[in-house]
Amino acid sequence: MTETKAVKSEQTRALIVETALRLFRERGYEATTMRAIAKEAGVSVGNAYYYFGSKEELIQAYYDELQDEHVAACRAVLDAERDFAPRLLGVLKARVDTMVPYHEFAGKFFKFAAEPTSPLNPFSAESGPARAAAVAIYREVVDGSSLKIDDEFRKELPELLWLYSMGIVLYWVHDSSPGCRKTYLLVERTVPLVNKMVSMSRIPGFKSVTRELVNVIRDVRA
Repeated sequence: MTETKAVKSEQTRALIVETALRLFRERGYEATTMRAIAKEAGVSVGNAYYYFGSKEELIQAYYDELQDEHVAACRAVLDAERDFAPRLLGVLKARVDTMVPYHEFAGKFFKFAAEPTSPLNPFSAESGPARAAAVAIYREVVDGSSLKIDDEFRKELPELLWLYSMGIVLYWVHDSSPGCRKTYLLVERTVPLVNKMVSMSRIPGFKSVTRELVNVIRDVRA
């Protein structure tokens, strides 16, 4: 009985998220109310608020679902590849693959997510769990590879790769090419450059630069 309730609860939660995303696409984020979401989902307003306290929480749920899809999509390449560049390329392409169905919505929603004080901003405290999960993927890219780099740089590289991926996402939001073709091209052309720069960190002349970069990251984060 308890298990049946849990399944039904998860189905209701998923239905609310799915309905909210559809209405956000159709009516816009700002114009869509929790009452409208509840009505379209066929649940009471109170029930909708039971699962999600606000529209912002619905977007955080969307972030989490998108993150889960990304983890599943890049599992094959992470299990099969050991070289750093193919691992990074596969993970970034999988990231774009999972985002493409939401491209129109992302374009309309971007102005809210880009607002520095918004809880929907990927750098906000509210987005912390999704951000940590995303960085964890890039940590797996690094730690599961045959890459030989300085230990201190290795610790910071996953977050740098996540920031790089956010640049890809920003380009994708504004990419009007068919099937986001230019975003895939951007990934394919920049991954070899990132690989070269990371590999150069092992060269004695570049080690001091790498250490300085690590210090800058840590000072900014503090």
